[in-house]
This record gives sequence, C-alpha cells and structure tokens, in this order.
Amino acid sequence: MIRKLAVVAWFGAITALAADEALPKAETILDRFIEVTGGANAYQKRKTETVTGTVEFGAQGLKGTLTRYAADPDNNYSMIELEGIGKIEAGARSGVAWEMSPILGPRVKSGEEKAQTLREGTFNAELHWRKLYPTVETAGVEMVDGEDCYKVVLTPAEGKTVTTYFQKKSGLAVKITTVAVTQMGEIPLEVIMSDYKDFAGVRVPTRHTERVAGQEMTMTIQSVQVNGEIPADRFDPPAEIKALLNKAAAPAVKK
Repeated sequence: MIRKLAVVAWFGAITALAADEALPKAETILDRFIEVTGGANAYQKRKTETVTGTVEFGAQGLKGTLTRYAADPDNNYSMIELEGIGKIEAGARSGVAWEMSPILGPRVKSGEEKAQTLREGTFNAELHWRKLYPTVETAGVEMVDGEDCYKVVLTPAEGKTVTTYFQKKSGLAVKITTVAVTQMGEIPLEVIMSDYKDFAGVRVPTRHTERVAGQEMTMTIQSVQVNGEIPADRFDPPAEIKALLNKAAAPAVKK
C-alpha cells in the first residue's frame, strides 16, 4: 500500500511538472505574436497609418463608417459616423486624451481612463508590450472558437489588467478581455478578433466584435494605408476640447 501511494505521488508530481513545462512564458508568446504577424523589422518600418472601415450595432440596427489616423509615437484620431446619431470623435496627442459625441459632448479624459486610452493609442503597441505592461504571465490554456489558446495576463503600471488569448497553433491573438474604464463607470469588455490580413508586411485582424454592457458592436476594417501623408494638424484636438483644456489650465479667480 505504501509503495502504491508512493507511485501515485511520484506520478502526480511528474504530471504536474509536465503541465508546468507545457506552458510557455508569456514573454515567449508575446514575442511569437510579433513574429507571426510580420516581425519586428516590419513593425518598425511603419510610421503612420490610415484605417477605414465600417461599424455595426446589430441589435439596434445602427450602421456607420470608421476612419482612424495614427502616427508614431502616440498620436491618434478616430471618427465614427453613425446613421441617425452623428459623429463620434476621439483622439490623443502629447499625453492628452479626449472624446466628443452628440450625446455626451466634449470631454478630456483623466485617471485610469486616460492611461488606458494612451496605452491603446501607442503606435505599434504590439511591439512595445514590455514598456506598456511591466508584468506579464501565462495563466493557462482555454478554448476559443474551437481552438486551444494560451491565456496571457498583462498588467500595466496603472489601470486594469488585460487578458489576451493566443492560439497555440498560429500564435495569433483572437480574444481580449478587460475592464473598460469609462465616464459611466467600469464595464467588462470582451473583444473577438479574426480575419487577419497583410498590410505592408504586418498582419492585422480586420474583424473585431466587441461585447460590452450587453451590447455588441462589429467593426470591419476595409483598408489600411501605411506611411501615407497625414496633415500635421490632423491630431490637434477640436476647438471644443481646446476650450476645456484652456479652462482647466487657467488660474482660479479669487472671490
């Protein structure tokens, strides 16, 4: 009986050891993603990017268009025009993150929401994961759409963790979960990514399905122009945002 228990214990220890060895380090998974999507050199050649596409809120029957401009190192501007609602704009430049919509009006982001936006707006963010997320770890293996995926948890210096799922076979990222910090509070967010296509040597997912607060939005990328000309003032915040920034910077008037 003692021998049997010893054998069981030994077998269990070896099994656990094998399971641990089967999980690659998060650093290896993240670096592999860079390689399978084009390699570091291809990313480094990209200095600007102009993206166009469509967005659709299926349950609400809303459709619209998406245009996004981005430039190294962290300048970005995006605009969604929804039928019957209007223009929703967002951007970041020189450490300032903002958004403006017909419903919520203009506002400048702060705190965790600002940090989250600036991380997401970093140009070639995939290449700079070490700077953006000081702590990363492989948390296990989970199935996503019938494929085994490594579950990698990325922790920023400020803000919520981001969990990304990478397919074992392809090395591609196919799912992200996090908690989005918004004006209306903290909201769980899930993003499913698929249909990777090559644009100027880098493969990007052209279909994103976002699920947040019981709502679902599908974004489909139609074109990506790399290293094209972008007007110098494209990343300047609109007048409404500048007014808020000037108001915040103005010294308080003593009564």
